Amino acid sequence: MPARFLAASARRGPVLLVLAILAGLAVPPFAHALRGALLPTVFGMMTLVLLRVDIAAALAHLRRPMLLVALVGFQLLGSPLLAHGLVRGLAVEPGIAAGVVLFAACSPALSSPAFARLGGLDPELTLLVTLAATLLVPLTAPPLAARLAGIDLAIGIGAFMARLGVMVGAPLAVSLAARVALGPARLAAFGPAIDGAMVWLLAAFGIGVMDGMTARLLADPVWVAAATLAAVLANLGANLLTTALFAPIGLRFSAAAGIAAGNRNMALYLAVLPAGADRRLVLFCALCQLPLYLSPFLLSPLHRRLAARRGAA
Repeated sequence: MPARFLAASARRGPVLLVLAILAGLAVPPFAHALRGALLPTVFGMMTLVLLRVDIAAALAHLRRPMLLVALVGFQLLGSPLLAHGLVRGLAVEPGIAAGVVLFAACSPALSSPAFARLGGLDPELTLLVTLAATLLVPLTAPPLAARLAGIDLAIGIGAFMARLGVMVGAPLAVSLAARVALGPARLAAFGPAIDGAMVWLLAAFGIGVMDGMTARLLADPVWVAAATLAAVLANLGANLLTTALFAPIGLRFSAAAGIAAGNRNMALYLAVLPAGADRRLVLFCALCQLPLYLSPFLLSPLHRRLAARRGAA
């Protein structure tokens, strides 16, 4: 019964994620209660993602190292430069403009491979891009933030890299141990249930990150609406632009790269921004979770339609 329930949850993943965001907004005490569980949920998500990734297929992508370099380089360098030019040209409100630039300079969310798998895309490519960008973002985001957004992230590169190393390395060790303990056959049999567990961890994270959001919405609804629109456009714009740019490598690969480009790990900024940081910037980082959870729901029909056309061809 638990395995069937989890497998059914995986099939309803996008809907459950949207409901999680709404629950976090509608029931503030619920969001506050789950706020303290954000770190373990991220750890659990990363472990389950690594359990479901085809390691051989992931390593096969390393045969095309220039593709990986191009994807990561565009995400960490090209994307923030484009975002900076765009917000300057449109004269966007400074708090929102800084948030958009920081969004574009951030590494992909650790949940990106999970979203790629739920959408039937290439989770292995998404995982490699996510891991590479996560390890490099301490070297790229702080100087870009200072230069383009005028913001100091207030954390040393060494400390940032150490935190990210633990966040990635510990789940990797746990997943490898679980692979050995379960064996390939049992791991494959548990696959749908693992996907379902991943959905529920994503839902718990979505609820927890909404802590305090309702009060902020009531205090300044106009600015929150504008910032939410900017976050949605940044997510979908980065997703679709990356998918289009890398379309020659194939739809399943380019759409997976788009998932990684549109879903950025803004939770990192929530953890490291100093207490005196502009509250609008902190709010924008939290608002970016809304399109992160909505994008699989919005884009899955498009991905399925394109995949069907590809299969017919």
